[in-house]
Amino acid sequence: MPRIGMLTPSSNTVLEPVTYRLLSGVEDVSVHFSRLPVTAISLSDKENSQFSLERMSAAAELLRDAAVDVVVWNGTAGSWLGFDYDRQVSAAISAACGVPATTSTLALLDAFRAFGVTRLGLVTPYTGDVTAKIAETYAAEGIEVVNDERLDITDNFSFGSVPEQRLASMIEAAAADVHAVSLVCTNLRGAFVAADLEAKVGVPVLDSVSATLWKALDVLGAGVPIDRGSVLLSGSTRAALKRICASLREATGADRTTMRLDLPSQRLGVDLAAAEDTGPGVRAIQHDPGLDQRKLNTVQWLEEHRRTLVQPHFRADPQPPQALIETYGVQAQMLAPVEVDGAMAGWLSVHSLTERDWRPADIEAIETASAEVRDLLTS
Repeated sequence: MPRIGMLTPSSNTVLEPVTYRLLSGVEDVSVHFSRLPVTAISLSDKENSQFSLERMSAAAELLRDAAVDVVVWNGTAGSWLGFDYDRQVSAAISAACGVPATTSTLALLDAFRAFGVTRLGLVTPYTGDVTAKIAETYAAEGIEVVNDERLDITDNFSFGSVPEQRLASMIEAAAADVHAVSLVCTNLRGAFVAADLEAKVGVPVLDSVSATLWKALDVLGAGVPIDRGSVLLSGSTRAALKRICASLREATGADRTTMRLDLPSQRLGVDLAAAEDTGPGVRAIQHDPGLDQRKLNTVQWLEEHRRTLVQPHFRADPQPPQALIETYGVQAQMLAPVEVDGAMAGWLSVHSLTERDWRPADIEAIETASAEVRDLLTS
């Protein structure tokens, strides 16, 4: 049975019971906790000293005796102290336990990337200066905090007493014109509220406790879908598809690669790309539902022929709709179907913003990527 070790702020009363609830029904994983003193959150040197590497390492050493398979710092201090700080924490606790490590902040960053988030609604219990520092930290990674809902509290214990209904109101207020909403704090009772609200607000709601558990399971290779919010349900699939898209774009030198997938069990549909990778300055389209994808003549051609469609320009049949040029700027493309159990579950797209001749190596790359997606979905 894989064992997850988690470092917990001493005044946190939420993440342990919520983590156990999230894992309800998952019988082949256990979670074990070690605490370190954390009582208040501010930007003062005194409060930030709570998160020293020495304290982290000492707490992690206690988990080593439990022979955990992965260790995580289940706190979000890196959101204002910086991602490099959390990478140092990961290295320190990994060395202390002799196993892979990550943190809540790094887990959220990985979730933002997997879901293609560049416009974020932020929900925190923190004060304005801490929240502003979080926005600055995220901005350095290309993630704009568009909306900011906060409670202006400093006492960490008090975070755990915020009613779920209050958090629900904050999530709804933060959800306007964003790609996702994130609850940044592991002592907010937001995991189940977040999962329940996703359909209503129309975007993923990424809770810190859920994201941390997702990443720990993903590191273990045990990232089976758990139907308690998007990050636990489809995060691992999206992250794997994102890696495939990134490798494909690098191999072909394309401007954009996307993966569209009908996977109802993980609430993925082809009208919104499940994953995408773009070159510098190229507009992302992952969150653009503007076209009815299954009705495009190029997709219908794929459905009929079930082989790679190679278009060095758009003057030959089947001609893509003008909207593909006008909306997405595409001038040349390749599409490769992904078949599962005889059905076309989805397709990979490789886009060029200029006309170009696709090389045999490019065609081989997209067909190899298609096979990787098929293997991912059937493994």
